[in-house]
Amino acid sequence: MARFRVEDTKPTAPGSSTTPAETESRIEDSDTGAPVETLNPLGRHVTLFAAVMLNVGQMTGSGIFTVPGSILNSVGSIGVALLYWLIAPLFAFCGLALYTELASMFPDRSGAEVVFLEKAYPRPKYFVSTVFAVTTILTSFSVTNAVVFAQYLLNGLGQPVTAEAQTRVAFGVLLISISFVAISTKFSITVVKLLSSMKVLSLIFVVVTGAAVLLGFTNIQDPYQNFRRPFEGTSFGFNAHALALVKANFSFVGWHNAFNVLAEIRSQDPVRTAKKGGALALLLTTTLFFFINVAYAAAVPIDEIKHSGQLVAALFFQRVYGSHLGGRILSYLVALSCFGNLIAVTIGHARLIREVARQGLLPYPTLLASTKPFGTPIGPVIVKGGISVLLLLLVPAKDAFNFVLNLAAYPGISSSSSYRDNGLVVAKLLTCIALVVMPWIPPEPGHSDVSFWYATHCVAAIFILLATALYYYVWIKLLPKLGSYDYVEIIEESEGGARNKRLVRRYKNPELAPLLASSV
Repeated sequence: MARFRVEDTKPTAPGSSTTPAETESRIEDSDTGAPVETLNPLGRHVTLFAAVMLNVGQMTGSGIFTVPGSILNSVGSIGVALLYWLIAPLFAFCGLALYTELASMFPDRSGAEVVFLEKAYPRPKYFVSTVFAVTTILTSFSVTNAVVFAQYLLNGLGQPVTAEAQTRVAFGVLLISISFVAISTKFSITVVKLLSSMKVLSLIFVVVTGAAVLLGFTNIQDPYQNFRRPFEGTSFGFNAHALALVKANFSFVGWHNAFNVLAEIRSQDPVRTAKKGGALALLLTTTLFFFINVAYAAAVPIDEIKHSGQLVAALFFQRVYGSHLGGRILSYLVALSCFGNLIAVTIGHARLIREVARQGLLPYPTLLASTKPFGTPIGPVIVKGGISVLLLLLVPAKDAFNFVLNLAAYPGISSSSSYRDNGLVVAKLLTCIALVVMPWIPPEPGHSDVSFWYATHCVAAIFILLATALYYYVWIKLLPKLGSYDYVEIIEESEGGARNKRLVRRYKNPELAPLLASSV
C-alpha cells in the first residue's frame, strides 16, 4: 500500500488551501525531479567486473559485425573507414568525462541522462524532463540487435533470410531477453557477464584470424590489396560522413551503461566504479574493433564489403574458413553477441525508463516505479519490449536495421547538443551539432543506406520531439488554464523502498474539487 506525501502545498491563487493531514505530510528534502530512494528496492548487484561487462555487453552487440560495410559504402575508402573507428571512441571518452562529472553530483541516482537533464534544466518547469521522458519511451527499442540476431541465426542454420522468418525470430529473441530481465536482476546480470566474456574471446579470435591472414597463413591470395591505396574512392559528401559517424558511434553506444545502474553498484564510491567500468570497456573495445576492421579489409575485397549489408562478418569467415564451417560458426557467435546485447541494453534502459516514471511525468508512475513481484523494474521492461515489437512489425524488414539505428540516434544527438559544460566536452558538442545538420544533405548516388527517402529518420525524429513539446504545452499549460487548476507533486512511497512523484490537480476554486480529486 503506497503512502503519500505532498511536496509543495503552497497556494498559488486566492482560495487555494491545504488540509491538516497534507500539512503534516509536507516534506523538506525533495528537490527537482524524482525523489531519492534511501533504500534501493532493486538491490546492489553490480561490481566493477559487472560494470565493465554491462558496458562491453552493450557495445559488443551487432555493431562491429554489421556496420563496417555500411560505413565503407558511405565514405568510399578503407582508409577513411578505419579513421572513423578511431574518431568515434574519442568522442565516447569525452562523454565519459562528462558523465563522471555529472554523476558525482548525484551518486545515489540511477538513470544517468534522466537525472542530469532534470537537474540542469528545471525551468520552464517539467519542459525538458517531459520532452526527454516521452522521447526516451518512444526510442527505447532494441530492434537493431534483434534483427541482426535473426539474420545471423538463420544464416547459421542455412535458412533463407526472408522478411517473415526474420520478423518471427526477432520477435522470439526479444521476448526471451525481456523475460530474463523482468524475472531476476541477479540472474540477468550473471548472464550478461557470462555472454560478454564469451563475446570478448570471440572478438579476440577474429583479431587473431586477421593476423593470420596478414601473415599469409591462410588461403587469401593478396591480403594487402585493399591497403595499397587506402584513400582511393573517398566520398566527400557531408551526408555520407554523418552516417558513417552515426554508425561508428552506434558500435560504441554502451560505454555509459553502468551509469544507468549507478544506485545498484556495490561500492563505497559508485561513481568511481562506473568511471573505471566505462574506461576499461572503451579501451578494450576500441582496440578490438579497430583490428577487426583491419581483418575484414585483409580478407574481403572492398566491393564485397560495401555490398555486404549486415553480413560482413559472415563474408570474412566464409572466405577464411570456407562457407560451410566458418560461416556457420561466426553466425552463431554474432547471434550470441546480439543476445547478450539485448539483455545488457534492457537492464540499462529499464532503469532509465523507471527514473523517468519516478519523476511523475508518465501515466501510472507508481506502477512503473514498482519492483514487485520479483524485485525488478518489470513495468519499464514491458514498455521497452512492447515498443520494440511494435516497431519491428511496422518497419519494412529490409530497411529495419539502418532506419531504426538512424532514428534512435537522432533525438539523442539533439538532446546531447544542449548540454552546457566546459571545454572538456566542446568536441562532443560540436560533433552533435554537426550530426543534427549533416544528415539533411543529399547523399551521393549509391551511398544512401535505405531504399526510401534518405532523411526520413530525421523527419520522424523531429516529429517525435515536436509531439513531445505539444504534449507538454497541452498537459502543463493549456488544460490547467482551461480547467482553472495547477499541479501539486505528491511523493508516493511503496513497500521495499520505492519512491516516486505523482502530479495531481489542485483547483484554484476549492468548491470545484478537493485537493487530491484527480491525478495525472
